[in-house]
This record gives sequence, structure tokens and C-alpha cells, in this order.
Amino acid sequence: MRAYAIGDIHGHLSLLEAAHALIDRDMAENGAAPVIHVGDLVDRGPDSRGVIDHLMRGQTAGADWHVLLGNHDRMFLRFLDDPAEPEPGLRSDLSWLHPRLGGAATLASYGVHAPGDRPMAGVHADAIGAVPKVHRDWLESLPLHLQFGDCAFVHAGIRPGVPLSDQAETDLVWIREPFLSDTRDHGHLIVHGHTALDRATHYGNRLNLDSGAAYGGPLSAVAIEGRRAFLLTDAGRLPLDP
Repeated sequence: MRAYAIGDIHGHLSLLEAAHALIDRDMAENGAAPVIHVGDLVDRGPDSRGVIDHLMRGQTAGADWHVLLGNHDRMFLRFLDDPAEPEPGLRSDLSWLHPRLGGAATLASYGVHAPGDRPMAGVHADAIGAVPKVHRDWLESLPLHLQFGDCAFVHAGIRPGVPLSDQAETDLVWIREPFLSDTRDHGHLIVHGHTALDRATHYGNRLNLDSGAAYGGPLSAVAIEGRRAFLLTDAGRLPLDP
């Protein structure tokens, strides 16, 4: 099995375009394969709308791109449906528009004025008018997990010991422990993001692609062959060994 995967994007369109350019170059040398984006398309970065537009255009044009739902993408949808509805997995003292979450940057990319500095009701009403229905419909259609060969792709991780088909949605988009510290083989190499690191890291039983694009870090694009992974760089492939 060959595939490519891209970590958490968080509204950074220019980084996404650069990641796709690295993948295109690698495909030219090694052949085409599906590209999986592990979620968290929106929040914190400057152009969440542009990221969604870019991914939708690519799929419409026939690119073999697959996109998973991340917890930030789900928070965006939940806000549009009902900003007062609690988000499972999020601390009760936080909301999607809290500066730590970055929802205001997402709404600003759609042209919503001062989304972090006005009463919620007005911001919500403006967001409903600003976010195209096709974006909402597309986000609502995103899968929570995908399997290709030896790999299972999810946003955050899995509940260890639970079959993939029985995983809870909130675990798939929010989990950290006990997943991150579990060293057992999960039956597939779990390819995920969600927990930011300095660089993409292979742990043997899982591969974390979130290299902190949300916080000024790079956006990682990797080539995967079986359970082996290679970070794509301007200088070529860099093996990611467990």
C-alpha cells in the first residue's frame, strides 16, 4: 500500500499548497497514490475558508484526496448549528470563540466582522449568512476514519482495544490518553494528528503528523509505504523511523 498524508492544517492555505507541491513532486517520481488529510482544517490560521475551498476544488477536479473530520472542524459545525450546545471533549469553561481555540480567525476568513469581540448572538447570525451552505454540507459529509492497507487514518487517535468500527466519534476527534501512551499494536498503523509535536514522529504502532502548523510550525506531508513513512522535504524523502 502506498499513500500520502498531511497533518493538521489549521487555516494555513499557503502551507497546504506547499505540502501538495511536495506530494506532486514525489508522485512524479514514484507514482500516484491517495492523499489523506487528517483533519483540523480550520481555526487559528488566517485562511480557513481558503483551505476548504482548495480541498473542495481539488476533489471536484478529480484529485484522489480524502479529508477527515477533526475536532476543530466539528466545533465549527456545532457553532453554526447552535453556539450554546456544549462540545464533548472541550472544557466547559471554554468556547469555540475563545482565543485558545481560534474560532474567531475562522469566521474572520469568511468576512465576519470582529467575531471575537461582539455578543454571541450577533456573531452567530452573521456567521450563518457568511458561511456558504456548500461548505457546511461538505464538512458534514467528512468521514471520521479511513483504512488503506496497513494503515488506519483518524484525526486524534483511537480508544485502545476497541475495534475501529465501534469507536466513539468524540474519541476519534479528541482522544489523547490512554491512546498516546499505549504501546500495543492496534492491528493497523494508526496515522493521526491532533497532538502537536515539533516534528512528525513514528512510534511503531502510530504515526503522529501534527507538527504544530497552528503554532508557527511546519505542515508535515508524508509518503507511506506499508508501515514505513517518509517525511517529504525540499531535499527529498527523509525516513521517519520508529
